[in-house]
Amino acid sequence: MKRAVAALAAALLCASGASGGAPPHVDQALIDGDATPPKLSAFGLFAANDPARPVASFAYTLETPLFSDYAEKHRFVSIPAGQKAKVRADGTIDFPVGTVIVKSFGWPDWNGGRPVETRLLIHRAKGWVALPYIWDADGKDASLAIAGRRVPVTFKSPDGEAHSIRYGVPNRNQCKECHNLAGTIEPIGPKARNLVLPTAMTDDAKHLYFDNPEALQPVMPRWDDPTSGTVQDRARAYLDANCAHCHNPQGSASNSGLFLRWTDPVGVNYGIGKRPTAAGRGSGGMDFAIQPGDPDHSFLIYRLESLDPGIAMPELGRSTVHKEGAALLRQWISEMPKGE
Repeated sequence: MKRAVAALAAALLCASGASGGAPPHVDQALIDGDATPPKLSAFGLFAANDPARPVASFAYTLETPLFSDYAEKHRFVSIPAGQKAKVRADGTIDFPVGTVIVKSFGWPDWNGGRPVETRLLIHRAKGWVALPYIWDADGKDASLAIAGRRVPVTFKSPDGEAHSIRYGVPNRNQCKECHNLAGTIEPIGPKARNLVLPTAMTDDAKHLYFDNPEALQPVMPRWDDPTSGTVQDRARAYLDANCAHCHNPQGSASNSGLFLRWTDPVGVNYGIGKRPTAAGRGSGGMDFAIQPGDPDHSFLIYRLESLDPGIAMPELGRSTVHKEGAALLRQWISEMPKGE
């Protein structure tokens, strides 16, 4: 999978030409306006509307991505010509108005590897707008799905287990819920600590799209690569990518008091010895989100391993349990000294 992602990243970079902004056949006027076209092809983000031929300013991957039912995700950004992004002091990225962040979801063993959906996050003058598009059966275009949809898909996870699920494409309100930060929609994946640009991208090309590309420092490890960090650091990277977009002081789960950003201190507010904020099925009758040395009595694990809609965390974006991710967090908690 890593080789496939690297090859796609190189292809995306070639598609961009690294020549100073999105090529002219991207419909920048449509991107900048208020319209929500019923077909993805209207934006001109893919040459001949072929998802394998993106019109990209640059591609990117993430050191540790959000788990989405084992889907492979292909990501790129379109920035209007002459504009640049800037890394803020807190590590978030200020993308200029007119930017489109594009993410396609699919499985290599389903429907010939063609994507199921492509999500757009468009930075317009009034703020960010999230638009989900589901690819039509013939793969020639994708249709706007404001109300979301369940799409039946079959695939195998890395351990060879076969899955048959109704994959959930989020509706517009669900997009807003995950991307909410202090009441506004914001990108959640591309942050300086997690974003990785293609190795083939030259310094000159980076300076075409960023005021300060030297600030792009992906300090988070890969959650699934033991050589990239300690068990704790990899577990924290996993929680940052999968939970912290809601579990932060300005996110939709701020009232939980559970804050799981990479930058948050590992203490009570990180779940260690933290009691539930409200009684309910979500705690499974357990006392603490994280019970050091005892993952079986840590309701953080209980919720990650559940598919019950009233218990499962994250609440959106998965119809399967990420067994490998849960195993990492179990190892982390098991290795904590009891009574920590």
